[in-house]
Amino acid sequence: MPWKETCAMEQKMQMIKCWKTNQFIITDLGMLHDVSRKTIYKWIKRYRVEGPTGLEDRSRAPLRHRNATTAEVVDRILAIKRRHQKWGPKKVVAWLKGQYQEERWPAVSTVSEILKREGLVSPRRKRHRTPPYTDPFTACDKPNAVWCADFKGQFKTEDGKLCYPLTITDSYSRYLLLCKGLSRPNFKETKPCFELVFREYGLPEAIRTDSGAPFASVGIGALSKLSVWFIKLGIQPERIEPGHPEQNGRHERMHRSLKETTATPPRSTMRAQQKAFDEFIYEYNFERPHEALGQKTPATAYQKSNSPYLHRISPITYPYGAVLRKVNRNGEIKWKERSIYISKSLIGEHIALKQKEEHLWEIWFMHYPLGIANVITRKVLPMCPD
Repeated sequence: MPWKETCAMEQKMQMIKCWKTNQFIITDLGMLHDVSRKTIYKWIKRYRVEGPTGLEDRSRAPLRHRNATTAEVVDRILAIKRRHQKWGPKKVVAWLKGQYQEERWPAVSTVSEILKREGLVSPRRKRHRTPPYTDPFTACDKPNAVWCADFKGQFKTEDGKLCYPLTITDSYSRYLLLCKGLSRPNFKETKPCFELVFREYGLPEAIRTDSGAPFASVGIGALSKLSVWFIKLGIQPERIEPGHPEQNGRHERMHRSLKETTATPPRSTMRAQQKAFDEFIYEYNFERPHEALGQKTPATAYQKSNSPYLHRISPITYPYGAVLRKVNRNGEIKWKERSIYISKSLIGEHIALKQKEEHLWEIWFMHYPLGIANVITRKVLPMCPD
């Protein structure tokens, strides 16, 4: 009878004992144990070389597989992963294919198993995601249609200095235009950063931010000195709703990678921190593949704006016949022998009034709607941009 699974080792040893007595030929042993002559010769050969341990069952898996990943390829995969520890298998494969197009690379699933085997990836926690929010913002259908700007949460460097990272990205291509550590998130430090980016990349059609300073204020139209400057340059300021960072989701996702790579932990000084930011900018734009871009880098999808930055802004003009008033140093205008508060962000600027009803007048700053003024109550009601 054939070997029984529960006592195969015992039957093999019994066969060897019979063979060693020299009373049985191989053919007899085969008939006695119901196995082939070839199998008996195999066990005898193993017994002679290894003793009883040679009779133990062995794996039938081949020692080498013709499709197995070579040690050289595994080493290159691990080298890229160790260089970019926050990259997953998709980005590792995309980067290798982009850099070495003539070579054949393993599938993402294979790379994932290699990284797991080496302990270089951790299981991702399942997240409960909020359904996408539908908004009326400018469509992000081309480079420089919409830029996103924000301050990544402040933190202290090891020497105790506060760092406020100002970030600016192109929403279409995800290209990181700027990451600059500032000591304060105010107009004085923020405006030169935007000027630097405008000179290098040109002007976008719109800039999307949150409602915090220095991007917005609590005055009429929520305009700040910075957003007034944007409007004068021909840029439409857009603001997400308070408490809804998902409306700027692409930018927030970049912030998560920025924090993991450059601020966990923070660097020793602001100078060292800025060096980390600069290294992240290069990696994010030119090396890190992006899944939403078909595993291409943001640099391959971005191109500079055709609208150049002009340091001198042209004088503001309004349609013929518009009623104009200049905002005084108190942030007010005089209208119908009454003072109406507008905004200190518009001090020195001319605004236009357009009659809507007998006592109601629309207030505009260039193309941007500010509100509706009631000349009787001297109150200004909100008027949302079209």
